[in-house]
Amino acid sequence: MNPAQQFIQPVSEFTESVIQVNRTSKKTTGGNKIGFAVLAVVGNKQGKVGVGHGKAGDVASAIRKAVSGAKKHLIEVPVSNGTIPFGITLKRGAAKLILKPAPKGSGIIAGGAVRSVVAAAGIENISSKILGTGNKLSNVYATLEALEQISAMEKKFSARKK
Repeated sequence: MNPAQQFIQPVSEFTESVIQVNRTSKKTTGGNKIGFAVLAVVGNKQGKVGVGHGKAGDVASAIRKAVSGAKKHLIEVPVSNGTIPFGITLKRGAAKLILKPAPKGSGIIAGGAVRSVVAAAGIENISSKILGTGNKLSNVYATLEALEQISAMEKKFSARKK
């Protein structure tokens, strides 16, 4: 191996983004035990996206766990002309989510948690509204579930057309 090649990092096909870092603290007899919980999104901007939640004693380990969990749970999202094929309304826990296809050039009209998931999936034009809760974890998982349902319905409709 060439000495210069040993420092080259392998290029990952996925983009990773950290949505939230929570610091937790627990009182013990020896003092305070501090931990971190990280919510991360991984996507290839071509229709694959995954979400992971990692917990560890330091932030770097928690991020590593969250990213590896997200890569293990990737889903395929149908993207047609830079948007989703049809709209969907979903309620998951306290989160209510509305996703609608948008015309070309309108961009991603979405809140922070939804925006990072749909951007990682490669959706360029979408309109969304989050109702019910501001909890990022709930909103991210609701978005992922909505995209999964769109994928399942798209497969069902394409099977009917044949």
